Amino acid sequence: MRRIDLSFTALKLPFDFLALLGAAVTAYALRFSKSFTVIRPILTQVPFSQYLVDACLFVIIWIILFALAGLYSTQARRAWSELGRIVLGATAGIMVVISTVFFRREVTTSRFIILAVWGIAILYVWIGRLLLRLTRYALLRAKIGHQRLVIIGNSRAAQELASFYKTHPSIGYTVIKTIKQWNGAAEQELQTLMERGVLDGILLADPEIPKNQALDIIAFAEEHHLAFRYLADLFAASFTRIEVSTAGGIPIIEVKRTPLDGWGRISKRAFDLIVSAILLTIFSPIILMTAIAIKLDSRGRVLFSRLPDDSKTERIGEGGRPFHYFKFRSMREGEHFARYDALAHLDVRHGPLVKLKHDPRVTGVGRFIRKWSIDELPELWLVLVGRMSLVGPRPHLPEEVNKYKPHHRRVLAIKPGITGLAQISGRSDLDFEDEVRLDTWYIENWSLWLDLYILLKTPWAVIAHRQAEEGV
Repeated sequence: MRRIDLSFTALKLPFDFLALLGAAVTAYALRFSKSFTVIRPILTQVPFSQYLVDACLFVIIWIILFALAGLYSTQARRAWSELGRIVLGATAGIMVVISTVFFRREVTTSRFIILAVWGIAILYVWIGRLLLRLTRYALLRAKIGHQRLVIIGNSRAAQELASFYKTHPSIGYTVIKTIKQWNGAAEQELQTLMERGVLDGILLADPEIPKNQALDIIAFAEEHHLAFRYLADLFAASFTRIEVSTAGGIPIIEVKRTPLDGWGRISKRAFDLIVSAILLTIFSPIILMTAIAIKLDSRGRVLFSRLPDDSKTERIGEGGRPFHYFKFRSMREGEHFARYDALAHLDVRHGPLVKLKHDPRVTGVGRFIRKWSIDELPELWLVLVGRMSLVGPRPHLPEEVNKYKPHHRRVLAIKPGITGLAQISGRSDLDFEDEVRLDTWYIENWSLWLDLYILLKTPWAVIAHRQAEEGV
């Protein structure tokens, strides 16, 4: 691991200690300030010296809870993910404070101070972490703390990596040389760089290199205590989540499809139930008005739930299983199959999906509700009953799924969603392959915080898409 990463990981501890102690002092100062005591008089005077001793004790407990929440892990995390862990750690910490007050029967303890410490602690710790991030970013941009690499390989990936590290210094790597082929001359060249003290690591960027040469490079790196990284081959790159177990002393690797196993699946379903029920309640007036508008605008059902042959509309869900799907009708009744014949000359998106840019079948009301994604509000009921999820890959038609290539079918590993990473990244403008890549990444890196982030960003994606269509 790079020294700069170790240094900033170590700095988190004193920064958090000062932030938490500062939160306790700030809460005390606010409670006993003149402007506050005028509103709510002080019933019991708490000496600051005694308060500070108790605060230091609780800060140490909070630091331990922060460690349990993974806030001192050397693994790099996104800022929003770190904020979630800060909230989790601070909430656990304040529960310890409340429990202590309860069991001590300290009924006169200020509730304001307890709540203020919780909120201010989250703010101060978050600010401290952001300062560390910005400082680290500035140093890496200035190429301070970089790991100096030699890239070995004659592949296109080797060239792209060298170019990427050069144009993105904040990543923290400087490529001092690119060696196309491993041989005696290359080994001697690395030895020279080692003696000059300008080499920190090796990046093997040729997945097709012969095994004996790869082992030689690994041995060289180990002998000279160099960091070693390599590009995974196609087989290894297909699996990002694995679990290793042993059977009779023989190691066996199990490929995990997604973090949505066990408690992950339970928590996601609970999240879907609660949020979909809330959203159905909030949007019920809009749902009612939309139903009336559709009925007045054109003849036919309010919901698109049946095909022209009166069979149920279906989409493909988790595991490739079909389910009855419906949403608000936005097209003229009975023209669903026209997308495959009479309208085949219109502009469509590449891939197995038939996506018409200017669909003449859409009604006046339908055009409006599509533009604002109101036609998808009935899908909240499908989430409530468990056929869909709030966040996930979009559900596709059976005839579209039949055209999937093998790697496309990975998006069927979980329930389809009303919105997803693809929708907030480009909505209908994305190529199908790009959509699959984003959905696959979501499946492999799922978390409740990621679901919440996607949900909160979805309305802005809808507005941005509408402005783009109107040329705003």
